[in-house]
Amino acid sequence: MIPYLTAALLSILFLAWYVVPFAKNIRRARALGVPVLSVPVSPMNVLWIVVEPMIFHILDSLPIDLGNFNYARRGWHFVDKARTHEKLGDVFVLTSPRETFLHVCDPDAINQIFDRRQDFVRPVELYKMMNVFGRNVATADPVEWKRHRKIVAAPFNENTNKLVWSESLSQARDMLKAWTGHGSKGTIGIARDTRTLSLDVLAATGFKKSYRFRASTEPGPDEARNYREALMITLDNALFMMLVPPKLLQSRFAPKSWSRIGRATTEFKSYMMSMLNEERSLLDAGKPGTGNLMSSLIRASEESTHSDNTKGLSVSEILGNIYVINFAGHDTTANTLAYAMLLLAANPAIQEWVAAELHEVLPNGTSETWEYEALFPRLKRCLAVLYETVRLYPPIMALPKLVNQPSVPLTVGAKTLHVDPQIMVVPSVLTVHTHSRYWGPDPLDWRPSRWILPGKAASTDASAKKLREEEFFVPRRGTYLPWSDGPQNCPGKKFAQVEFVAVLAQLLQTHRVRLSDSIDSDYEKARAKILDACEDSEHGLLLRMKNADQVRLVWKPA
Repeated sequence: MIPYLTAALLSILFLAWYVVPFAKNIRRARALGVPVLSVPVSPMNVLWIVVEPMIFHILDSLPIDLGNFNYARRGWHFVDKARTHEKLGDVFVLTSPRETFLHVCDPDAINQIFDRRQDFVRPVELYKMMNVFGRNVATADPVEWKRHRKIVAAPFNENTNKLVWSESLSQARDMLKAWTGHGSKGTIGIARDTRTLSLDVLAATGFKKSYRFRASTEPGPDEARNYREALMITLDNALFMMLVPPKLLQSRFAPKSWSRIGRATTEFKSYMMSMLNEERSLLDAGKPGTGNLMSSLIRASEESTHSDNTKGLSVSEILGNIYVINFAGHDTTANTLAYAMLLLAANPAIQEWVAAELHEVLPNGTSETWEYEALFPRLKRCLAVLYETVRLYPPIMALPKLVNQPSVPLTVGAKTLHVDPQIMVVPSVLTVHTHSRYWGPDPLDWRPSRWILPGKAASTDASAKKLREEEFFVPRRGTYLPWSDGPQNCPGKKFAQVEFVAVLAQLLQTHRVRLSDSIDSDYEKARAKILDACEDSEHGLLLRMKNADQVRLVWKPA
């Protein structure tokens, strides 16, 4: 009798936990009057996020059609691109046992979502993995966000951009020396090296810690490598740390792999606390501080307290925001640089197209003499390479929002939807980036020239004049969102642009990149290998290639 009662109780609990909420979500979704897709698991469930790669590794080896279950993949947006929206229309619902997602690719509707910040708010629960060291601008609730944003945005200014420019050039010079030292056999570790470069740029401009670039193939520990490794381990395991509390990671009974994560977290916090205490001591003594990001955060926090009577940032909030800036300020740019290096190798004509601009714009002599104010605004083709790369490979592929009212109207085309708080609204970033309606007949092609509009010079004019008169294409608002949009857009956008343009200019001024001699004899085969490596990507916290080391790149003098 007891086994039957137990089975009945478990069945009731399963119905209450899974079946009933799933049925309610489906009914709620259908009431909107738009196409509905369903998946039997919640894509946002933390446990599912951890086991999902292993589950799909098994399922993908079986000769079966997974159908709608493919939408349970964490990175389904990358594989799908704009296909689902082109099939179902500008809006559809994806529902699961726990969440209901309203996916939108209509630019006007997307603009409403970003502009009406009080109606559509950031789902801070989804970002809680970023609370490793304290609450921050990514995880603050709508009331606290304004305070965090004002303080965090203060250090991102033109003085900082000048430092980013010079440090990026310096790091790129050293990186190029390392890469050219491998000869015709080429170099691996491109993604790791761009990650090192980007972190070194951030360390120098943000924390006044200047490190010599050290390639991933160069042996030996140093302070920079220890600092980088601590941060990288912490970032790479942010999802895991949502499941396992920090105290457990540092327990003497924890497995070695867990202890490694715990040590990295402790070490990185120690680095940050050391910098914070150093800056506080200087500022308390009436000195200007080192002028780095940490001192700017402390100063901006104190000024905010005195000027408008709002409280500044606590120590844990300063550490939390420094962590987020490290995450957003180096991993995003590093991944984008890695994609760009491979895509340039696959497209020699684009390298020459960029080099033509560099030949016209850059002065004679070494890059030590390149001035930020004079050169950066003129390097439009370099910037076009960045814009085109993050169009097809955006670090974040969707930007979900929660409804903050009992019922919020959202106009999509000729239809007005009434969205309730149980539905998460998702502007589909990668969809609007790859939809033929907005990007023409070749939306999936990597073509940086689409961002450059010819000037008014006659076709017989000298090429130099044509270059000077070129204009940068401005896409329709709501169709291009790599740095988000509206009041909550990325404060480090210009920082990333300056870093990328400086690195690309330094590399292509004197050199060109291609695949190693061993597989470069067949151009089309080599090109397909590179593109396959780019498409073989995964979405953890950010989109990145699973294995960029599967291709060897050779840098040779132009």
